[in-house]
Amino acid sequence: MTHRFHRRSAMAALALLALGAAAPGLALAQDSGKPITIIVGSPPGGTTDTLARVIGKLMGDALGRVVLVENRAGAGGNIAAAYVAKAPADGSTLLMSFTGHTINATLYKNLSFDPVKDFTPITMVARVPSVLIARKGLPFHDTAGLVAYAKQNPGKLSFAIGAQGSSLHLASEQFKMLTGTQILNIPYKGTGPALTDLLAGTVDLMFASTVNVLPHMKTGAIQLLGVSSREPLPQVPGVPPIGKTVKGFESTAWFGLFGPAKMPPEVTEKYYQAVKKAVESPAYQERMQTEAASAVDMTPKAFGQFVAQDVQDWAKIIKASGATVE
Repeated sequence: MTHRFHRRSAMAALALLALGAAAPGLALAQDSGKPITIIVGSPPGGTTDTLARVIGKLMGDALGRVVLVENRAGAGGNIAAAYVAKAPADGSTLLMSFTGHTINATLYKNLSFDPVKDFTPITMVARVPSVLIARKGLPFHDTAGLVAYAKQNPGKLSFAIGAQGSSLHLASEQFKMLTGTQILNIPYKGTGPALTDLLAGTVDLMFASTVNVLPHMKTGAIQLLGVSSREPLPQVPGVPPIGKTVKGFESTAWFGLFGPAKMPPEVTEKYYQAVKKAVESPAYQERMQTEAASAVDMTPKAFGQFVAQDVQDWAKIIKASGATVE
């Protein structure tokens, strides 16, 4: 009897070892002692970073896990994406990305990763409109004034570009194309540094998300010329949609959470449910409303379908514009 018991115990132990070898990612991901790190492709202070920290805190509370945020800025988010694409698919390393994730698939000629195949989509967390802002001291106070001044002074004004390949970058390109204006692009490694320079008067104009702009609205440090959404935003009363002056203009960014490709489905679903809980929380909903953003709940499957389609949609726009980044 004892011999049989030991034999069964040994067989059970071997079975558990085999299971661990077959699914090491699942075992590690469910280890509550291992922190989850969300990689962000921008410096601290940008929209992606802000959302990663808010979602990370709420997600960690829901999972009973430590969630850290690590910034790996540069190349329009590609440095961070490449890092996560090569990370172990055990659920310990995630990516908070944005519209640039799907734009870069076409905009950059030589990516070291596939934005669709090399990632496990978890969920979208927010959609955020942007605001066209100008530094203090410029001789115009609305979009019509900007267009008139830019046409009279070609090449004199500058656009701060928070991240090449982002929706904010393409919003500036779309604005120039639709208005027939020549405005110089000044690239930065993130929204935070770009906004800092605009506040200091180093650059003239910028498309920035409402999440970053609204805290400065009441200080008088910037001028709000227009919003990128189709309709006015109650959070910025008196600031009209740019599309009212520039026909056909509209721009909104999305933000979402990914893991490396082939992350175990059980882990993906567990993380999705944790983020879903975070997104549905009154604290997150209230913050999104305050910052003129929209909280989004999208299943991993639906998010994956969205990302694949978004790559195709942006490809048409980018190829038509001729824009490219080495």
